Amino acid sequence: MGSGKESYQVEASAEYTQFHYQFSNASNLGNNVMHDVVVYSRKGCHLCDIVKQTLAEVQGDADFEWREVDIDADPELRQKFNDEVPVVFIDGRKAFKYRMDQRQFLRALEART
Repeated sequence: MGSGKESYQVEASAEYTQFHYQFSNASNLGNNVMHDVVVYSRKGCHLCDIVKQTLAEVQGDADFEWREVDIDADPELRQKFNDEVPVVFIDGRKAFKYRMDQRQFLRALEART
């Protein structure tokens, strides 16, 4: 014979589970942050082309938008990144220089979520 506590604990546990499930799902929805990716590059840069191709290939696998900035169009950027292209920034922070593969990029993106 139960004192009624058992049924209360089961009900409370069910309510907790439902709340936790709803809260977890709401939290996961918030994790779909659209990341801002910038590739500093220049014309005629073979490594830049590879990085841009890599980004295009993984575009559907993660939430990010990317854009290319030609360092030769801005004297300050040319001075800053002249010997480093391509340089990839994720959400305003330098993430890669020279080379990057799909797996490395997706890991770096996930680490910033």
